[in-house]
Amino acid sequence: MMEKLPIENPIVQAPMAGVTTPEFVVACCETGVLGSIGAGYLNGQETKRFIQEVKALTEKPFSVNLFVPEQTKSDLHLVQRAREALQPICDELNIAIPEFIPTSNVFQEQVQAILEEGVTVVSFTFGLPDDETLSAFKQKDVYLIGTATSVEEAVAVEKAGLNAVVVQGIEAGGHRGSFIEPMALHSTADLLKAAKENISIPVIAAGGIMTKSQVFDMLELGASYVQIGTVLLTATECAAPKLHKEAILNSGQQATTLTKAFTGKYARGLKNRFTEELKEAVTAPYPLQHYLTQPIRKESARQNNLEYMSLWMGENSYLAKEASVKEIIETLLQ
Repeated sequence: MMEKLPIENPIVQAPMAGVTTPEFVVACCETGVLGSIGAGYLNGQETKRFIQEVKALTEKPFSVNLFVPEQTKSDLHLVQRAREALQPICDELNIAIPEFIPTSNVFQEQVQAILEEGVTVVSFTFGLPDDETLSAFKQKDVYLIGTATSVEEAVAVEKAGLNAVVVQGIEAGGHRGSFIEPMALHSTADLLKAAKENISIPVIAAGGIMTKSQVFDMLELGASYVQIGTVLLTATECAAPKLHKEAILNSGQQATTLTKAFTGKYARGLKNRFTEELKEAVTAPYPLQHYLTQPIRKESARQNNLEYMSLWMGENSYLAKEASVKEIIETLLQ
């Protein structure tokens, strides 16, 4: 028998770094799904505090999602060209592009915080940790989940000894979890079917899942679980800004696009002036581009200006509704 996640319902809340709060994660856990802490933008201390706050509010299991760090080569010429591409927008918003870009790696601090707090489920995005890190988690019987956007990546996750894999289809909102070039673009259903033919660990289908019929379609295709994100962004307990929620609720079909202009990694979000004007622009590698555009995103949010904000959402965002987490989960299962 393959190990199973300790949850009542076959649903995983997508981590969604930046918009998850302890209260939101707990609201998901209390419905019998796997709540997930999106720790991608937290340091070790913040990760530890977040975990402690969740533990204080629920006894249900939850996961912590980590961004696997990459060795980023800081090509000064490339960074300068990326700055030049962003300058007209900064001039329009009357803000400066950061001169200093932080480069600290907090991954091991986060790993230590998770081990100390006894978290039982950990997932990874943007690759696979080193063997030493995986071994430390396995010694504590942590259930480990990788992320894959291709069959090749799914096979790599299984070979590394992880317990399960999220297969992320092209419909998914937010960052692509790709870590093997070239980046693959498969529908969730196609990737799920192909993964099932090539690996034996449980597969979690992610991307575009917004309705009960889509949930059960994925389960019938062989998914052990489904992962949902955009459908929960408009939940009353979700801390996404009001402007972000309204953008999702007001989005139509084909309202999204894949762009790397915001962070240097491809991600799906609402089409706006930023994504369209910088479609062909030079971008710095992740996370350098993320830091270069941070002031633009912050100032745009302050001005309630959708045109320069990174409004992550999946391809089927137009199906989103405003409701509580409990009500949304119930509509997906009953």
